[in-house]
Amino acid sequence: MKPKLYLALTLFVIVSILILQNTEVVSYRFLVWELSLSRIILLPILFSFGLIIGFILGRRQDRSPKNSQSIMDT
Repeated sequence: MKPKLYLALTLFVIVSILILQNTEVVSYRFLVWELSLSRIILLPILFSFGLIIGFILGRRQDRSPKNSQSIMDT
């Protein structure tokens, strides 16, 4: 297996353990809104947002011009 796959599986296991240990209900306030829900629901949502943002930012860097020298010559 590839090292990235080992890293992904390790992170998945760690995050799963973290989620399963945080089952209490907590209240969050943001400006005028207040939200009460279980951390077991909130943590996977926030983790998913982080993965999506990381994926999007990682793809943005891949779109940079690969032949910057040929662009400069024209």
